Amino acid sequence: MAGNDRESAAAPVQVRGTVLTVRRVDAYVAMTVVAPAIATRYRPGQFVAIAVGGPQSGMLGRRGIAVHDVRPDHGGTVEFVFLPREPGTQWLADCRSRDVLDVVGPLGRPYPVPRDPASCLLLGVGPGAAPLFALASRLADRGSHIDFLLGAESADRVFGALTARRTGRSASIATADGSMGSRGSVVDMLPTVLQQARTDVIYASAPNAVLRSVCALAGRYGIPVQALVSEPPMTCGTGLCMGCVLPAVGNDGITRMVRACVEGPVFRGDQVRWDDIGTIPFDALGAPGWKPLPGGTQAPGGTATDRGGRSHAG
Repeated sequence: MAGNDRESAAAPVQVRGTVLTVRRVDAYVAMTVVAPAIATRYRPGQFVAIAVGGPQSGMLGRRGIAVHDVRPDHGGTVEFVFLPREPGTQWLADCRSRDVLDVVGPLGRPYPVPRDPASCLLLGVGPGAAPLFALASRLADRGSHIDFLLGAESADRVFGALTARRTGRSASIATADGSMGSRGSVVDMLPTVLQQARTDVIYASAPNAVLRSVCALAGRYGIPVQALVSEPPMTCGTGLCMGCVLPAVGNDGITRMVRACVEGPVFRGDQVRWDDIGTIPFDALGAPGWKPLPGGTQAPGGTATDRGGRSHAG
């Protein structure tokens, strides 16, 4: 089982990092930047926020991108992987060696790691797989067994398949078009993989729809999920813009609107209200008409919710 406490993360820094390499990895771009202050602070699951477009650009929002790898002992480099799909990330993909980027990081809360060796399934879809490999190294150093389950729409969008096969105890691949591994989704393969690997904990990084299904399925098996949320995009990375809020249930049973970039991006899967992302649930703390009641919370319209999240007439 994963421990409840997370490894302490140092405060983020803002640096001007020199681009060392830019390379294509199938459909993705992998960029390495010299940023020793970020590399020494990084923990798996954290991300960086990068200014795009240059000083004269109208693109004011940063791009939050998960970190794939760091090398503190080799010049202090940070590598991140992304799919160029809009003007900001396309600008980033056009950068070349020796260009200088404004980077803030590491940001967010990292993945918690088990206190004792465990059987860990690392599940990633598309570019979401990138941050799982640094995590795999940390888990392996602690004696845990690593299994991978990777997926994407097609073979060119499966990230890290070769590395997963080389380093994991097992590596299962699923693509929607069947061009690599099994035809279908990671959710289709998950029950079989869980049984074969005898999984103790799932570490997932994928679109919200996939995370929702993974958490629901894992709940039937009583397996905890640590889910890295990347939707909606984390623009500022510091919680200021409030663009990445989502509803999550706290240990006290109360739903709060939390910021994925600060309280996340890694959450306990059973605490995120996946069906309510994009809304403010009526029973969330601070929602119109909400007021506390002894032993629970008061929701609008005289409906009370107990600490288990179940509603009943007031």
